[in-house]
Amino acid sequence: MVKMADWRPIIKCRDNGFPRIMGVINVTPDSFFKKSRANSLDEILEKAVFMSENGAEWIDVGGESTRPGATEVKLEEELNRVSKAIEIIRDELPNIGISVDTRKSEVAISAIKHGADMVNDISALSDPNMKNVILENRCPVCIMHMQGLPRNMQNNPSYRNVVKEVKEYLRSVSEELIQFGINGQNIINDPGIGFGKLLEHNLSLLSAGREVVANESMPLMWGVSRKKMFKDLLGRNETQDRLAGTLGVAAMAPSKGVDIIRVHDVREHYDLYTAMSSLE
Repeated sequence: MVKMADWRPIIKCRDNGFPRIMGVINVTPDSFFKKSRANSLDEILEKAVFMSENGAEWIDVGGESTRPGATEVKLEEELNRVSKAIEIIRDELPNIGISVDTRKSEVAISAIKHGADMVNDISALSDPNMKNVILENRCPVCIMHMQGLPRNMQNNPSYRNVVKEVKEYLRSVSEELIQFGINGQNIINDPGIGFGKLLEHNLSLLSAGREVVANESMPLMWGVSRKKMFKDLLGRNETQDRLAGTLGVAAMAPSKGVDIIRVHDVREHYDLYTAMSSLE
């Protein structure tokens, strides 16, 4: 078995203030953006190498779709999808950060054994054993705000003050993890754009930037790539037509203090940030 890399991939933004790019590989048949899917080992490796060569410092591997309306994948199926994918990526790319996108502690354990460095948990560690996994492996963890579950999260979400409520949620979870013994600097905060939010909520959270982060020392991650908000905002019904809107939001990320940006289109985001940095 491949173990977690001895080195520690960086989860804070670059010295020039630009986010680190996390490429998405979905080992699923039903993730919302078809081009993010990879269902053979050759395809997984091809995507991972392409991302690495085109500016990704992280690759996020997921074996369960969490798009609106998605149903939960059985444990064995998710394990089968994720473990081998992470192992071949780690073997080929020893110096890239690998994140596993899962809500299940058993999947996280297997992913780390096969070479993952981080756990990206959209449920903010709803699995009671996930805290033990993070503590024992001393690995970074991304906690995300979500109102409801993927199968029902877009059924009329409502907030009195979305920025305040999301920040309070992330603060509460972060404090619980710190009290459990997890290093606060390893706790990445994600406001959960599109997870139990309407367009107005998403725009408020993006405008707020680091205001939602529980503690200034904690990194901030955004995941906005090709999401439904661009259908609502721009009228782009098809996911393949949402790249321009995605890049427009990504261009805001440096000024909003984003440390990691999770994207489907690695090369385009790398080009964006390279061009922006050259103009400063």
